[in-house]
Amino acid sequence: MGTEHARRIQTSILNAAEKRVLVWLAHRQPRWMTSDILTYIGVAGAFICGLGFALASININYLWLSSLGLVVNWYGDSLDGTLARVRNTQRPKYGFFIDHSIDSITITMMCLGAGLSPLLRLDVALLVLVAYLILSVYTYVCTICTGEMRLTYGKLGPTEFRLLVIIANTLFIYTPWRTLSYEIAGLTMGLFDIIAVAIGGLIMVLWGVQWLIDRKRLSLLDPLREYIPEQERREEEIEGRKRA
Repeated sequence: MGTEHARRIQTSILNAAEKRVLVWLAHRQPRWMTSDILTYIGVAGAFICGLGFALASININYLWLSSLGLVVNWYGDSLDGTLARVRNTQRPKYGFFIDHSIDSITITMMCLGAGLSPLLRLDVALLVLVAYLILSVYTYVCTICTGEMRLTYGKLGPTEFRLLVIIANTLFIYTPWRTLSYEIAGLTMGLFDIIAVAIGGLIMVLWGVQWLIDRKRLSLLDPLREYIPEQERREEEIEGRKRA
């Protein structure tokens, strides 16, 4: 099934309000603004986010730059498809290719930046990256196999995760929680490392639950066929032609 016919599934907490905001913004974009430009604005936002994280090792207030990058990333990444739908200029195959091939680059920039910041250990940031990429690959596979493009799992989607990171940045700047650390399995982990590991674990749990649901559904849609030996199959075909 082609991606142009895939049904988009969005059940996140902020979905309804976000849709209204995005449509409002799409109607107010200048004529020269295109979906491609917005996509690259989203990439620029991811770079700003990663840079802000990395610079936070010099001055913690650079986490505000990281949060700004997340807002810019949301603006470009979320608005590009909405603009195309509002203007009726959709290019489903091209848009799917551009948007989701670039997604892997943007999330990598942000997670690497986070791993170079005082917010997270590098190995923890890479763990979150791996979990996100696993879920992304699963989404793309299901788009082809089921004709459904699941943009949210449970009640969480990319927008909610961006908001969680902004909240974490703010708490890290203004609360003493950043100084808390614990010894776990011989590793020294800060409170925000533990929270990030929990988020990575949650992503994998959401993946596992959805995998079980989709496995059962696809098993019914594509049932196991009874094995028929080659010679027996040929004889049945010959008998069928004789009866015809």
